[in-house]
Amino acid sequence: MSARADTPEAGTPETPADGVSLAVRLDRDEFSLDVELEVAPGEVLAVLGPNGAGKSTLLGVLSGLLRPDAGRLRVGGRTLFDTASGAFVPPYRRGVGILAQEALLFPHLSALANVAFGPRAQGVGKAEAEQRARGLLDDVGVGALAARRPAQLSGGQQQRVALARAIAPHPGLLLLDEPLAALDVDVTPAMRSLLRRVIADGKQTALLVTHDALDALVLADRVVVLEAGRIVEQGAARDVLARPRSAFAARIAGLDLVPGTAEDDGVRTGDGVVVAGRGVEVTTGEPAVAVFPPSAVSVHRDRPEGSPRNAFRVTVAALEPRGDTVRVRAGAVDGGPGWVDGLAADVTPAAVADLALEPGQGAWFAVKATEVAVHGRQG
Repeated sequence: MSARADTPEAGTPETPADGVSLAVRLDRDEFSLDVELEVAPGEVLAVLGPNGAGKSTLLGVLSGLLRPDAGRLRVGGRTLFDTASGAFVPPYRRGVGILAQEALLFPHLSALANVAFGPRAQGVGKAEAEQRARGLLDDVGVGALAARRPAQLSGGQQQRVALARAIAPHPGLLLLDEPLAALDVDVTPAMRSLLRRVIADGKQTALLVTHDALDALVLADRVVVLEAGRIVEQGAARDVLARPRSAFAARIAGLDLVPGTAEDDGVRTGDGVVVAGRGVEVTTGEPAVAVFPPSAVSVHRDRPEGSPRNAFRVTVAALEPRGDTVRVRAGAVDGGPGWVDGLAADVTPAAVADLALEPGQGAWFAVKATEVAVHGRQG
């Protein structure tokens, strides 16, 4: 006898009881999605890919808005669909939360009522639901705005309320559909840090769809890259973005990334190199990453004078012409004080000629601390 699809059941050895296991095939006239993936309990998986890769289709399958042609989905020990048995749990009973680009709050309800709506729909009493909602609004920094309606809130405040509403019902899976894409650039860093903290503190299992390499790096433990409905690359977020193997991952990973541990004024790598930079809600001692664009990096044959705060010894691995610039890539080295690998610098062809740069040669990369952003990261 099989258990009902909407009833919790024990996980199998290959399916963590509190994780996500998906195998799905969905065919359309000119497109098919064929994906298998696992998300461990408390893990954040980022899904990257170009337009038309299947990201929105994947979210539709997970949320229950699309019925697949074949496959199965288990979340938190529950079977949400299984085409072999005919099981299919409708969206409103799945326990899957969604945070999208737009807050999509109920306009006639206060922030408090918006957040309490999910627990109330689950049968939680009004007093308990509102108590939970007040706590979450405090957690996301808008507790003082609980009585306001969405029209009385800024875009960033609305998104904070939307985050609280998404996690209020304690979803087994949280879907993050480019949640930062519609925010102003000055609001985004704080919201990104808030998302990371709330997800980590709640040990929330989540799937993040994004086009932003920094979102994936800061928020995700692992990354999968979709192209034409298939997974073409996957791995730890930092590995995929630092050493991309797919064209799309390479295109969006146009950042220098140095992982390590947060310090008061930057990041210390596992080899003891300190990268000075500006922190964004980072706590000393937590996992962090220093991020800066290759265009901010200057290249020197000898250590630059003036003792810049960030000067790294590198070995030139490759020279890549890119229109009006040349990308100088640093490769792996034997190590030692000041050595950093995996970085890139964009310089002019004249600079390459003046420095007589060539693969295998030693050099120095320098970047101002004001150009380096320090973010906390998952894992």
